[in-house]
Amino acid sequence: MSDTYELLFRNGTVVNQDGIGTRDIAVAGGRIVAIGDIDPRRAGRVVDCTGLHILPGVIDSQVHFREPGAEHKEDLETGSRAAVLGGVTTVFEMPNTKPTTTNAAALADKILRGRHRMHCDFAFWVGGTRENVADIPDLERLPGAAGIKVFIGSSTGDLLVEDDASITEILKRTRRRAAFHAEDEMRLEERKPLRVEGDPASHPVWRDETAALMATQRLVSIARRFGARIHILHISTAEEIDFLAGHKDLVTCEATPHHLTLSADDYARLGTLIQMNPPVRAPRHRAGIWKGLSGGVIDVLGSDHAPHTLEEKAKPYPASPSGMTGVQTLVPIMLDHVNAGRLTLEHFVDLTSAGPARVFGMARKGRIAVGYDADLTVVDMKRRQTITNRWIASRAAWTPYDGRHVYGWPVGTVVRGNMVVWDGALVGPSRGEPVLFQEAMPRS
Repeated sequence: MSDTYELLFRNGTVVNQDGIGTRDIAVAGGRIVAIGDIDPRRAGRVVDCTGLHILPGVIDSQVHFREPGAEHKEDLETGSRAAVLGGVTTVFEMPNTKPTTTNAAALADKILRGRHRMHCDFAFWVGGTRENVADIPDLERLPGAAGIKVFIGSSTGDLLVEDDASITEILKRTRRRAAFHAEDEMRLEERKPLRVEGDPASHPVWRDETAALMATQRLVSIARRFGARIHILHISTAEEIDFLAGHKDLVTCEATPHHLTLSADDYARLGTLIQMNPPVRAPRHRAGIWKGLSGGVIDVLGSDHAPHTLEEKAKPYPASPSGMTGVQTLVPIMLDHVNAGRLTLEHFVDLTSAGPARVFGMARKGRIAVGYDADLTVVDMKRRQTITNRWIASRAAWTPYDGRHVYGWPVGTVVRGNMVVWDGALVGPSRGEPVLFQEAMPRS
C-alpha cells in the first residue's frame, strides 16, 4: 500500500476541544490531515504514543530572548531551544531589545534572524511609543507582528509610556489587541525609598499591589472610552482579578507559572532569583490568581521568560536585575499543578493553546484539528522528574525551580509536522517560521 501520510502519531490520548480520548493523528505537508483510528500501513513513519497524552502545541505569548543587544544572556536560537525542550511550539518575543522593536525595519530584522534558526514558530511584539504612534495601524498588521506591546511601568527610554495622554493616543489607533505591562510608574517613583539595600523581600513592598491595580484600572478606563481591546500581562494581585472580572468584554489577561507557584515566603530561600516585575507577592495574591484562573478570568498562561546571568542576579538588591528563566519550565510546573488537582488538563490546554489562538487571532494554531498546523506537545502525565539547572538550555543556565520535583513531563515537541524534540533530545533541524494572524493576513 502506498504511503498516504508522512507521519502518524498512534495510540496517544488526545486532549482537545471535544474532550480526551485515544486517537491517532496523521500529518502531511506540515498540517493535520486525519484524526481517528488510522491504518499505520498508510504512514511513512509511525510514532507510538501509547501511555502518552498529545496536546495542541503549547504557545508562550510572553518571552524575552534578548537578541539583538544582550546575547550574553540569551539569543533567539538558545531561547527557542529551551522552549522546544520544554514542550513549547510557538513563542511571542518582546520588544525591549537593543535596538528596540519599534519600527518595520527592526521587526524585519528579527524575523530574518529567527527564520529557520529558531526551533519553534514565533511572532514579535512591536513596542508602542510616543515616537511611533502614528505608524501603529501599519505596524500592528506587519507579517510576524504579534501586536502592539506597551510598558506603562518598569521600562526605560522610548519604551516607557507612563502618562494617560500618550496611552490614549496609542489605544485610539490600535485595532488588534494591545498588550500592557501594568504598573503605575508615578507610584513606583514615589515608593523607591522603600527599597532596602540587600533585601529583595522589599521588592514587593516597593512595587506594591496598589501600583499594579492603579495601572490596570487606568488602562481599562481608557480602553473603554475608545472601544479598544487590551491584554494585561502577568497579573500579580488578587485585587486585579476582582476588578477585571467586571470587564471581560474588552480585557483579556495572563497569569504566569511563577505567580501561581511562588510567593513572598520564597525570598528568604531564593533571593534575587525570584525578583520579577511585577513581583512575586504574599501568598494571598497567589491564592487570588488561582481563584481568577479557576473562575475563567485568566485567559492565557505565559512564562515571562526573562533571563539574566547568575553573575548579574548576584548583585546586591536593588542593583540586581528583575527577571528569571521560565519558557522551559512552564509545561512541567503546570503539569505538576494539574496532577495536584489545581486545574484540569483540558483547562491547561485552553490556557496554553486554544486561549492564545483565540485571544490573539492566530491562524491554524491552538487546536488538534484537520487543516491546522501539526503543532503537538506530547507529555507523560505519569513521569516524575526533578527540574535542575543542568537541564536548562537557556544561555543563562539556571532556574529558580532547581531541585524541584514535578509530576508530569514533556517528552515530545512537534512544530508543523517536524519532530523537533523527543525524549529530552533535539532530533530535528530548526525550522521556525513566523506565525500568521487572522487580522494581519498577507494580501494577494
